[in-house]
Amino acid sequence: MLFLLLSLATLWAIVPILWMVLSSFKTMEDIFRVPVRLLPDPFYWKAYPEAWGQRNFGLYFLNSCIIALSITIGNLLICSLAAFSLAKYRFFGRNLLFMLILSTLMLPLEVTMVPLFLVVKTLKWQNTFLGVIAPFLADPFGVFLMRQYMIDLPNELIEAARIDGMDELGIFFKIVLPLVRPALTALAIFIFRESWNMYIWPLIIITTENLRPVTLGIALFMSNYGTDWNQLLAIATLAMVPMVVIFLSLQRYFVQGIVLSGIKG
Repeated sequence: MLFLLLSLATLWAIVPILWMVLSSFKTMEDIFRVPVRLLPDPFYWKAYPEAWGQRNFGLYFLNSCIIALSITIGNLLICSLAAFSLAKYRFFGRNLLFMLILSTLMLPLEVTMVPLFLVVKTLKWQNTFLGVIAPFLADPFGVFLMRQYMIDLPNELIEAARIDGMDELGIFFKIVLPLVRPALTALAIFIFRESWNMYIWPLIIITTENLRPVTLGIALFMSNYGTDWNQLLAIATLAMVPMVVIFLSLQRYFVQGIVLSGIKG
């Protein structure tokens, strides 16, 4: 019974994605045909080159890669350092500081968007990659995830390294990080996905053509004069490919990291 329910839930999640991919191979008339057909008849392959030629999507994909990779690398470093201090150092207010960090998870982007924009505007980071990347270089969920994993690392291993004369950064980079690789992988997938799919913040900060990420490029297909849905779905399908490849490549580490860190108290 449980297997049946899980299978139905999986099917429910996959059907919209399957419909998007198959509809990208349909003509506009075929997409809106009644009754609805899941499979294209015939397959319309031209939507992909037509969509790619509409705008400079090669540059948009490159911009998305720069933004997503920069935010991901920044989170892996900053969140890991913060988690290491919260998990393995004893100092006054440690638990309170951790609770304050977790409390920021309750603040959606819509709440912090205005002050963030004012800061970026004051620093004159509008229409720059820095303005898009800098506000998201650390994530409270990343600190939580890494702390939950690091808290069970043997303290004796760290103490032995200190006795051998290794400094704190050496302990962090040479001993701790290799041991938390599954959690790092899980965090990387989460952060990369959020950064790759980011839309509202780049829409506010970026107004120039050469800095647009792919999410803003997809939105250009929608206008007051109509929407080429097959072309829009074609680019959306291409934009989904990097995340699918990354997840399938790192799936084993991702599952291990979630199981060993995300459910511990």
